[in-house]
Amino acid sequence: MFTGLIEEIGEIIAIEPLGDSLRLTVAGPLVTSDATHGASIAVSGVCLTVVEQGTDSRGRGTFSADVMAQSIKMSTLGDLAVGSAVNLERAARLDTRLGGHIVQGHVDGTATLLTLADGDAWRTLRFAISSELAPLLVDKGSVTLSGTSLTVSAISPANEAEQWFEVSLIPETLEATTLGALRPGDRVNVETDLIARHVERMLSFKTNA
Repeated sequence: MFTGLIEEIGEIIAIEPLGDSLRLTVAGPLVTSDATHGASIAVSGVCLTVVEQGTDSRGRGTFSADVMAQSIKMSTLGDLAVGSAVNLERAARLDTRLGGHIVQGHVDGTATLLTLADGDAWRTLRFAISSELAPLLVDKGSVTLSGTSLTVSAISPANEAEQWFEVSLIPETLEATTLGALRPGDRVNVETDLIARHVERMLSFKTNA
């Protein structure tokens, strides 16, 4: 489990194709400071398992993790290149303050940035979302974008043909995560609220009864 509070921005330093999967090597001095083999680290919202550790030429701690075909299909990890920036968070401990919300690191899909608008002290981002994921988002509810815990600030009506939602980012989030560098057309990983997914599943059984 994670909290959606990004600890640092890491860098992809190697990508090794492995058939229909791949192995990522990521530089992240903070998240590797106490990482052990088998530890869980969220990479832009996708929970990955540490399989190797090391140090790069700049003395930064690194870790490698395997990404299976399903994760590549459901997320933006397959779009990464050497040098790409990624949001990193270690798994939460039992004594961690839950400053964000409960995040599993199980991505439901992606969303595409449509527009961005700067306010006096924030930036509003509007994303296109699929019709399958749209019912799992609610105004003022929690959503995880590329591993970052955020609050939905606006959402399209249910009867609108093209579904969208908005989040409003404070300067700290813009600086401490990769979301500040997004431009229209960029994709982000989306993890919807855990409770919403359970409710949808239960209702599907009643509908089919």
